[in-house]
Amino acid sequence: MIAVIDYDAGNLKSVEKALSYLGEEAVVTREFKEILAADKVILPGVGAFGEAMERLKQYELDKVIREAVQRKKPFLGICLGLQLLFAGSEENGGVEGLHILDGEIVKIPAKPGLKIPHIGWNSLHLQNQGRLFAGIEEGAFVYFVHSYYLRAEKEEIVKASTEYGVRIHASVEEDNVFACQFHPEKSSSVGLQILRNFAGIGEV
Repeated sequence: MIAVIDYDAGNLKSVEKALSYLGEEAVVTREFKEILAADKVILPGVGAFGEAMERLKQYELDKVIREAVQRKKPFLGICLGLQLLFAGSEENGGVEGLHILDGEIVKIPAKPGLKIPHIGWNSLHLQNQGRLFAGIEEGAFVYFVHSYYLRAEKEEIVKASTEYGVRIHASVEEDNVFACQFHPEKSSSVGLQILRNFAGIGEV
């Protein structure tokens, strides 16, 4: 069973629906027991970093996220869920994150002709043999919606990157923690394969 963490952050149902399509049992929950009993955990999310961190702390989900990660459960952050796993974000004047992974979230720099937020399909450059990308071709397109992006501290955890006025770390993996800045649940067959790969990962 896969637990999808509910902290009022949007796109929960689309993640649940994609997992259901793949034949995976998924539950949208903020119950500690359900999350810790799950085989895998997903932290989705769209919206503002500061507000999201406030809600995680309000529901004390920051604690259960840390415990799930410490128990070595395969854990996947999606979009805002990726950003929250890092040290902090420039958004909302600077907000501390969960600091499960090392790196920072910064604003996509403004450039002539570059629309922000970045909304749409971009191709991925795959690197460092990410387990989420098994069976996926170099240059595959996925769907992004974001104004801030990840600069990971350690290049070796970056498994996919994309270009949008700047090089964006689009997916990372370290031990049992995986994360995607893009939305696999909205990325057609490529996204479904990424979710299928995550669902197939054993205990790390």
